[in-house]
Parts: sequence; C-alpha cells; structure tokens
Amino acid sequence: MSHSQHEEEISAGHGGPTSIVALLADDLEKPSLDDREYRLIRLHNDLEALLVHDPETDKASAALDINVGNFSDETDMPGTAHAVEHLLFMGTKKFPVENEYHQYLSAQSGSSNAYTGSTSTNYFFDVGAKPTNDEDPSDSNPSPLLGALNRFAQFFIDPLFLPSTLDRELKAVDSENKKNLRDDIWRLHQLEKSLSNPKHPYHNFNTGNFEVLKTLPEARGVNVRDKFIDFYAKHYSANRMKLVVLGRESLDVLQKWVAELFSPVVNKNLKPNRWPEELPFRKSEMGMQCFAKPVKDFRELFLHFTFIDEEFMHTSQPSSYIRHLIAHEGPGSIIACIKTKGWANGLSASADPICPGTPGVFSVRFYLTEEGLKNYTEIVKIFFQYVSLLRETEPQEWIFDEQKGMADVDFKFQPKAPASRFTSKISSVMQKPLPRKWLLSDRLRTFEPQEIKKALDTLRPGNFWMTIVSRSSPGNWDQKEEWYGTEYRYEKIPMKLVTELEKAVWATPEERLSALHLPHKNNFIPSQLEVEKKDVEKTALAPCVLRNDPIACTWWKKDDTFWVPLASVIVSLKSPIILASAENNVKALMFLQLVCDALEEYSYAAKLAGLQYNVRLDTRGILLHISGYNDKLSVLLEQVAITMRDLDIKEERFEIVKEQLTRGYNNWQLQPSYQQVDEYMNWLNAEERYFNVEELEAALPNITADGVRHFQKQLLAQLYIEVYVHGNMYREDALKLTHMVESIFKPRVLPQAQWPIFRSLVLPPGSNYVFNKTLKDPANANHCIGTWLSVGERGDRELRAKTLLLDQLLREPAFDQLRTKEQLGYIVFSGYRPMWTTCGLHFLIQSEMTPDYLDSRIEAFLTRFAETLHNMTDAEFEGHKRSLITLCLEKPTNLAQESAQHWKQISNEFYDFELAQHDAANVKLLTKQQILDFYNKKFHPSSIQRARLSIKLHALGKADGVEERQEEAEKKAHESAQEEKQKLKEEYAKYFTEDSNIDTTMRGLLEGLGSKDPVPAIWQSVESLGSHLREGLKVSEKAISVLLEQARTLGVEQAKQGHLLAVFGTTAADLGTEITNASSPKPRWRAVRHRPVLNAMASFGFSVGDFLAVGKLIGQVVCELPENGEAAPEYQSLLIELEALQRALCQLNTLKPATHELHQLTCIRATAVACQRPLRLHTGDLQLRIPYPYTLIHLLTQLIAFKPQSLVELVSFWQYKKQSFEFWAEWNEIVVEPSPIEVLDSGTGCQAVMSGRVLQRGQL
Repeated sequence: MSHSQHEEEISAGHGGPTSIVALLADDLEKPSLDDREYRLIRLHNDLEALLVHDPETDKASAALDINVGNFSDETDMPGTAHAVEHLLFMGTKKFPVENEYHQYLSAQSGSSNAYTGSTSTNYFFDVGAKPTNDEDPSDSNPSPLLGALNRFAQFFIDPLFLPSTLDRELKAVDSENKKNLRDDIWRLHQLEKSLSNPKHPYHNFNTGNFEVLKTLPEARGVNVRDKFIDFYAKHYSANRMKLVVLGRESLDVLQKWVAELFSPVVNKNLKPNRWPEELPFRKSEMGMQCFAKPVKDFRELFLHFTFIDEEFMHTSQPSSYIRHLIAHEGPGSIIACIKTKGWANGLSASADPICPGTPGVFSVRFYLTEEGLKNYTEIVKIFFQYVSLLRETEPQEWIFDEQKGMADVDFKFQPKAPASRFTSKISSVMQKPLPRKWLLSDRLRTFEPQEIKKALDTLRPGNFWMTIVSRSSPGNWDQKEEWYGTEYRYEKIPMKLVTELEKAVWATPEERLSALHLPHKNNFIPSQLEVEKKDVEKTALAPCVLRNDPIACTWWKKDDTFWVPLASVIVSLKSPIILASAENNVKALMFLQLVCDALEEYSYAAKLAGLQYNVRLDTRGILLHISGYNDKLSVLLEQVAITMRDLDIKEERFEIVKEQLTRGYNNWQLQPSYQQVDEYMNWLNAEERYFNVEELEAALPNITADGVRHFQKQLLAQLYIEVYVHGNMYREDALKLTHMVESIFKPRVLPQAQWPIFRSLVLPPGSNYVFNKTLKDPANANHCIGTWLSVGERGDRELRAKTLLLDQLLREPAFDQLRTKEQLGYIVFSGYRPMWTTCGLHFLIQSEMTPDYLDSRIEAFLTRFAETLHNMTDAEFEGHKRSLITLCLEKPTNLAQESAQHWKQISNEFYDFELAQHDAANVKLLTKQQILDFYNKKFHPSSIQRARLSIKLHALGKADGVEERQEEAEKKAHESAQEEKQKLKEEYAKYFTEDSNIDTTMRGLLEGLGSKDPVPAIWQSVESLGSHLREGLKVSEKAISVLLEQARTLGVEQAKQGHLLAVFGTTAADLGTEITNASSPKPRWRAVRHRPVLNAMASFGFSVGDFLAVGKLIGQVVCELPENGEAAPEYQSLLIELEALQRALCQLNTLKPATHELHQLTCIRATAVACQRPLRLHTGDLQLRIPYPYTLIHLLTQLIAFKPQSLVELVSFWQYKKQSFEFWAEWNEIVVEPSPIEVLDSGTGCQAVMSGRVLQRGQL
C-alpha cells in the first residue's frame, strides 16, 4: 500500500507535541524529467503542507492558501477579506516593524505578493535558495528561506493590525479599486455579478474602497480595526490552510522547520466554506439580455449558461470536451462559419466554477465586427445550431483521446515553473478534493459520455442570458451599475428570438447550416518525441553561428540543459523600409494582421498540438517566432512563410482589419495611464524612425488594400535573414530551416549599410526634460508620472553593475516610502530601465495626485535616500550585493526562458551572452563608496551631472476630495522638511563660535533660510574632495592652513564691512566641503533679498577667501607639473586665466551691497551676481560666457579630481573642458529649477525647447 493511501505518523525532529506530523503522500505523480522530491504532511493542528526538495533551484519559495475569501465578507463592509490580506503584511508581534518582512526579502533576492479570491486568499514569496556562504543549505547552514518562513508564519499566528497602518492600507485598497474603475474587464465582471441573485455572495462588490471600509462603518459607530480582527479570528484557522514550501534543503529539514514554525497556528476546527443554499443565477435571471456600454471601443457578445457542478469530476472534466469543440477554430467550427459572413474575428469559451456547492457558469464570447453587431441574433442562432449537432452526435471518444493524449504529453514534458508561481498555484490546487497523489497532475483520465451529455443539456435557450457590449448600440442605456458606473440596459429576450433559438437547438441535419461539422483529426499531434540525452560537463552559455553571409545568418544551440522534445525558432527579416515612414509602419502592421487572419484555421490545429507561432513587427523589421514540439515545427514555419509570400488580400477582410486597427489605436489612448508611459518613454528616447500611436493613427486613413499589396512585394523583395534555432534540433536542422526561408522569399541582398540601426537619445549632464500629455479619457482621474534618470551607455558593464546594485538598494525603500507610507497610489514602481543604447533608473507612479506633486515626492525621496545610503552598514550593503548576484546568476527554468535570453542579446546586437556572469563579477567588486559617489553624481537632485527625463500624463477627471488630500500631504511634507531644516541648522551651527565677529550675521542668515527643502551635505563627496586636497594634490595640511588663514583674515575683514561671509573652514576637508556645496545647483542657503552681495556668496556657500585659496592651490599644482615645450603656450594661457580670475575676485570683493540688484539666486543662471554681466574668461580666441560662480567651481572641482600627472594631461583636460564649457555657456539654462525644459509635441515630432532654441528629437 502506498503512503498516499494511508496516514503515517513521523517525527519532525525533536519530539514533543508540535513535532509529530502525519505523512499523507510521498509518491506524487510528476513529470518524467522532474528531479524534485515531494512529501505531503499534516501537522497536529490539521494544517496540510507539501514539502518540495529541489536540488537545483536558485529561488526558494513558500505559499499559503486559506479557504476564506471575499464571499465571506459581511454585506455592509464589502472588501473586508481583501483589507485583511493587506493588513497582515504590516507587522506581527514577533516582527513588529511594518516593512521588516519586505526588507528581509529584498535583501535576500526575494519578493512577495498575495491575492484575495472569492473563496480563498493566497499569500506567497520567494527568496534566494542558498546560504550567504554560497554552499548547499542544511539545518546547521540554513538558507534565507528559514528567516523568511519565520516571518511568514507569524502572519497566521499573531498579526498586529497596527492602528498606524490601518488608514494607509485602506487607502491602498482604495487605490487598487480606483485603478480598475475604467477597466472594462472589471466593469463587465461586476455588472454580471450585480445582475445575479442578491442573496448569493457572488452578487457582492468584493474589492472594497475607503468609503465602505472606513467612512461609512465609522459613521455607524463601528470600530473598523476591531472588525478586521474579528474577521481574522473568525475565519483564519489552521485546518483551512494549505502550505507549500520549496527549497534546496532536504525534505527532513523542511519538515522540521514547517513543524516548528507553523504548529503554533491555531486550529479552530472550522468547516470548509461552501455555499449550497442559494444559486448565483436563478430562473428569473434566465432569458435576459443586457446591453452594456464599455469605456473602450469594442464589440462583444457573451452567452452565459448555468452549468453543472464539476467539483468532483476530476478524471472526466466534461466541460473540457465541450469547450474544445465550441471554441474550435478549424474548418466546420462556429467561428469559421461566422467569419466567412464577416460577422466576427474570434471566439472563446470557458467553464468557470463559482464556489464549492454551487453550479458553475459556461460562457461563450464572440469578438464582433460592425456587421456582426447588427446580426448578433443570427450569431446566437448559429451557435445553437452547432449545439444541436453536438446533441445528435454521440460524444466521440477519438476526440477525447486526442485531448487526453496531448494532456499526457504536455504533463510528461512540463517545464519547471518559477518557484513562487509553482508554490502559489499548488497551494490553491490543494483546496480541491483531489486524490493527494494527483496534486501535480490534475488532467483528463477517463471518457464519460453520459457526463458530457448531461453538461450539453445545460446549453439550451431556456437556461441562458446574454450580454451585448458596444459603444454604439442600442444608444439608450437607461441604468448605471452601482460600483463601477457602467451604463447598461437590461430586458427580456424577445419571445420571437426565443422561439427561433428553440428551433435552432433542435435543428435537423437538413435545417442546419452545411458549413457546421465536427473537426477533422489533428495531423499536427507530435509522434516523434525522442530526445538524445548526453552527459554534459558544462552547459554552453551561447549559441554558435553556423552561417554568416550577405543574405543570411544562422544561430544555433542544441538543448543541453532541459532535454525535452521542444524547440524555439526565431526568424528576423530585416528591412529598412518599414520604419521609413509612419505610413509604411502601418502598412507592415496591416500586412501581418492579414497574414494571421488567413492562417487562423490552419494554425489552430498546430496550437492544439502544442505549436505556437507569432508574427509581429520589431525594431528592425518582421519577427516570426515558432515554438513548441519540434516534430512538426518546420511544417508550420513553412506554411507561415508561404502565406506571407503568397497572401491574397481580400477587400472585405482588409476593411475589417483596418477597422480593428483604427479602434485599437483609439483604445490604446483610453487604457490606464501607467500603461501608456512606457510607450512615450521609448518614443522620446528614439530617433525619428520610431512612431507613436498618434502618428500611426494619423497615417491609417490613407492606407488602401492596393497600397498594402504593393508594399508586400516591396517589403519581401530585399531582406537580410537572421535565424535563431534552439532546442531539440541539430546543426543540419538549423541550416535547412534557414535555407527553406531563403528559398521561399528569394530576396535580394540587403547591404549592411542599409540595415536598420537604432540609437538612443543621449541626455546631456544637467538636463531636465519634461513631456506633458493630457489623457484622452474624460472620466479617468488617475494621473501618472514616469521619471527616467539616465546614467550612460548600456554596454558599459561597470556602469550597468552600479545601476543594477543601486536599483536593488532603493527598490524596497522607494516602495515603502512612496506607496506604503505616503499612499501616493496603488501603482508605484522603480527599477533598472535600459533603452536601445543607454540605461538608467525608472520611477513610475499612477495616482489621483497631480504629476507635479508626484514629481516632488520622487525628488524628496531621492534627496533623503542619500542619507539612507550613507547610514547603511557594511553588512547590509554586502547583503544587498549577495542578493543581486543571486538574481543575476538565477538560471532559466525552461527552454523558453533560455531562448528569450539568447534572442535578447542577438536582437539588441550586444551579443553579450555571458552578461549575467559579467554583471555578477562586476557587482562583487563594487564598494559602498563607489555607489555613494555614483548616486551623488547621477541621481541626487543636487547633482549638476544628473540627466533626467519625465513623462507627465495629466488626467481630465478629478476624484472627490483629492485636492484636500493633496494639500494635507503637502503640509505633512513641509513639516517634515522643516524638521530636516532644523537638523541642518544644528549641524552647521558647530562651525560658529559665540565670539565670532560674524556671529550675528550668520545667525540672521540661518534664520532666513528659504522655504524650499535644503539639500543635505553629501559627506562622502566632502571626504573625497578633502582627500584629493591632501593626497591628490600632495599639498601638506600646514601649507593649506597658511592659505586658509590668509583667506580667513580677508573674509573676516570684508564681513565687518557687511560685504561677505568669512570662510568657515580650517582644514582641507572643510575646504572640500565648500567646493562641493558651491557646485550644487541647489545651494545650501537661499537668498535674503536685501543683502545682494552677502547673499551671492552665502547662496553658494563660498566666500571670496575660499576662491582665493582654491586659486592659489591650483596655481601651485600647475607650477609643480613637469613642463613640456610643445604645450607652453597653452600652459601660459592657463596661468594668465587663473591670475585674471584672482584679480576679478578681488575687484568683486570691493563692491558695496546696495549697489546692484540681484537676480533670484535659487536659479543657477544668476550670472549677474554683482556687475549685471557675465564674467568672461579668454582662452586663445575663444570667449566663454561662464555662469559665475557655478561653472567655475564645477571646473575647479573636476580639475582637482582629475589629478593630472603631467602638463600634457593638464592641457588635454583643459582643451576637453573648453568644449564642455562652450556647451554649458550656451545652454546653462537647462539646469535651472524650477523652470525645467519642456518637451513639446509640435505636431511634426517631439521637440525639446531650450532657452528659445529648439532641439529636434534625436539630435543629441
């Protein structure tokens, strides 16, 4: 007798009442190549757990599914189960810090999530699978999984429901709901629910919002926190929980951990949740039709039938047989018949369970054309005629056998799923009443024709209702759904139509349309499934090139990892004409859609047999991708290529596809704002050959069928063919496929000079671009901002490693601050974002708050994060490095993932197939100081080197109360800034003594700090500059002290006259501090308007004495460099300029404070600080307009950091800076805040407007 047929008590490790568990099964059916070990146990508290030992996994994971969901909500507080799901993450008694769980996972290569369903709630996480020493884990050398499980288990033992987190998480629920308000999927689903039986929980609103979860209950005197605690106490019980834990540890170790950590979960012996009392849809809901108006412009017809309850029909699954035939797309099918009439473009069918104890719903969905909408009643008749065919024909065992055979093959060669996806799915499956050994293999087993007939009997006119979705018909929607506001009309199906449908469902073969018949046998079902497996010492990381000539290139890699009868073939047809114009782009897209349209019937059989194809545009031409079982793959590829070559474009299909595309472009602009940001980001970063939706939409009306026919020939006449073959295919197979494609198209050679090349916009240092766009949907109240901080070239491996590590370091803090704490919106994201040839970090927020406010919060976070980074311990920093290295080296879990990695490197033409290994090696070498310097240079808002592009999408709608909420948030932010400002005052107060001659002046200036957020000192930069002053320039502390004393004497003397502040510093490091602050675009102090010259110096944190000291130091360095005769003129020129600088500073020092008006010093371009004209430096015949003192100090700081070792190097540096200065002098306004450059849509393309001049998109 197997273990799955009885329970056996086994020890979990240490004895005692919590260490005895029952073994339920250890012989689960699994795929043939699955090397995992499984053990199913039950703890003494009736919690059931599946333990999974995976010796090769890079990620460990756990998931817990509990049999309670939103069907258990009380009717007066809908969304309670969802709110409880959110609140469990916010701290437990053992781990009370609200984001400690996420911090731990983030530092260990991990992530987490959860979802609330109708009848269950699912929590899951993943984490690095190896210990910090990178050895195999064990009980004495645990992986991070143990710490994650410890924290995870406490969710179900002792959550705190912290009052301080309550409002924030309810606002998160509210934001999540608002995210869905304009989503037609959510709207139509809720409409169906709202029209169901009010006595069944299916009828209810489930997501929840702030009003129903907080405002209204509190108005009734309800303590909502107590309500959530009561819900948890009432429904969360160990005997309702199913746990899956996957790791590298042995099953015995995993069992010991699970028993120790999850045995304290209380078992309340609750009954499984079932709802047998009421039907979700009663007889009164049958025979109804609902006309619904969507947000987007599309047309659909839904037919819904109350179905049978399949809960215990594990082996036969009758709905699978019926769904297979009704949704079939081959000859004789419903959709093939309707499509020939021009009434529909597609069809899908599903059997959806609602809850245990309740019959499910069988649904059929038609994607209608304009003519189909007019003839929807005829479509329903054709559907019922097909049902009559199924009724009169006995269920066919050969059809079932084809289904079962493919299900068996799919299971046998099933690839590994990512760890968290696997644990989440199986923990949910464990709630089903399946035999435990079938938890991994829930598939067809037995042919039961009587069950099929019983299910078919539900598909009758007296047992259905339908929904017609359209923005144009009927036009008089007279009702509005309560929760989402969907407009609809609800009425009885006309009796005449009911009578016609009754006739159709009982149609005889003579009365039925002759085009309807059962499908033919599937010739694509694979028969050759053998795989030649070989011993491989080390798997290859890269494909090899088999062919490389002017017409084609072939990449190939034989699968040496997964050993499955699968393959992936990608054919790239490079052509420059597609991107020559927006019109050509649209023609190419229409051509490919017509190809797919023509292949629909043929390719459907291949799809059923595990072969998929995709034809689409990519950045360099057309991409054709075929994947699946390799046995018949070449047959499908050949037919797709032939169809592309020989396509007969029919006028009626062309018009249907054109109308589809028109609606598609229009609907794209109605989708959620966060889904639009990325497209605009790509467009703004690309050259002019990349077209946005508006440009493509404008080109579409002029496209004709003849134009596409001509373009088809032109497109395929001249190509470069690149083929990638990966999987269970040999060298000769790859070459044959390449030759086949070449022989079908027979293209002329495309010279390499004409191959499409994509470049990215290089944002200049200090740039601050903004693209403003008003969203099209008038009812959408969700704004969005996407901010991209460019760091440099994508191919720079060290730069990439730094950016990836910085992403790892700030991702969790950014989410915690911007979403969890500030509750800006449900969609909050930060991450590494490459463009075509550049890379950077991307921040995205969708919110009811305005884009400008969201922008300010991102900037505030980036300002504060500098301190977080500085205060991070070395152990924390090294932990994040290990976490990132683990993520980099995470191996693909299936053939498709490895193919995607290879093709990414081929298509972007970097060919860096060992990128992950290079990334890991480079990350390992990084130091905290390097990351601090990198952050301060590329990301800190005060940096003059930062390059920034922001997309601001402005919503037309406005949510209730959003202005008040934003004002309150701004007030809190201001209070926080004031606290930081006070700390800054206290920090700088130590520089001044009571007996200082400038004490009164200094205190007055401190009191006059402006209202903007002060920029915290970047102490790492200070230390670095101090080091340069002491070591890099090889100037002794004693020599510096002499210079500083001279400067101090001068400064104090000037301060007595009320002109200037004295120098603060007394050491080289202090001088470095002043250099750093002087080069900041957000100076330490702000202007006090009535003291112009005083403010000029204080605004930049620098005194004239400091300038003189720096000038002398650089002069000393120049004098000490070895001479080079050839460079003597330039050398003399530099010395002259330095002397002129010192003289200018001395003259500036004599000006009286009331003599001149001062420009607003919060802007960097205050070049007329004292003399109303810029300071000019002369280098040969080049006259430079220097924004004084900003560019000057920037130069001096960089020169110090450059550490020239010879006069040749110094002159080279100076000549380079001359060019840089010319740019900065001409464009110095681009760093001005608060007047950033605005990128405008001029109608002819994107332009960046800078200081009255126009920069065309792509110019930089």
